[in-house]
Amino acid sequence: MTSKLCVAFVGLILATASCLAQTALHVAAAADLQPVMPALAQEYEHQTGVKLDVSFGSSSALATQILNGAPMDVFLGADFSFPEKVVAANLADQSTPTPYATGTLVLWTRKDSGISPLSIDLLTDPKITRIAIADEFHAPYGRAAYAAIDALKLRDKLKPKIVTAENVAQTAQFAESGNAQVAFISLTLASTEHMRQIGTFERAPKIYPKLTQCGVVIKSSSNLAEAHKFLSWLTSPKTQSTLTRFGLDPAQ
Repeated sequence: MTSKLCVAFVGLILATASCLAQTALHVAAAADLQPVMPALAQEYEHQTGVKLDVSFGSSSALATQILNGAPMDVFLGADFSFPEKVVAANLADQSTPTPYATGTLVLWTRKDSGISPLSIDLLTDPKITRIAIADEFHAPYGRAAYAAIDALKLRDKLKPKIVTAENVAQTAQFAESGNAQVAFISLTLASTEHMRQIGTFERAPKIYPKLTQCGVVIKSSSNLAEAHKFLSWLTSPKTQSTLTRFGLDPAQ
């Protein structure tokens, strides 16, 4: 083998080894983070070289997967309760979930729905026949929506109109497609360029429990140190200061 071929071969081996050595973290993220995580993952990889492999779902479904042994490194829930279930099962590498953001519940409707002005009080209007809400037992934003409705004593009146979605992202899809006229969704989803172009939203009155979104590092992670570094990065002042552009408030 000539010297040039040797150099090329060694270079190929080193390049391959470098690619194989790149750390990838498996992150289970609540559905409201679908518009958020791509940008955060890109920035984190740019800063650290660590790739984030993100799976989305309802907080309940993701917690159940982890309880059943799904190989995740980090779990980012949409509230405190589902990450706490992972802690209680002794599957987290920490004694309590770490708050990383505060969520906001909004009402969203298509601009061509004819519903204006949009407000929670308007939901009893006969012209509104379908209201999309995420499952209150599986999705924190669904639980928050029902809490707001209950605070106004509207559940019985609205029950015949409610269309139940698996998670908050599916709730948004129901309203986006016209299968529901109004949806209770997260500000993160309502703030995307697409949803702003085709729809309008109003923040729900703060009569629901605070959506303190929390994360945990999974004890069985094969990249424990890197997983903790990512959660620390997410909760760092610099990263926290960027969250508002995605529709999240900093953790408080």
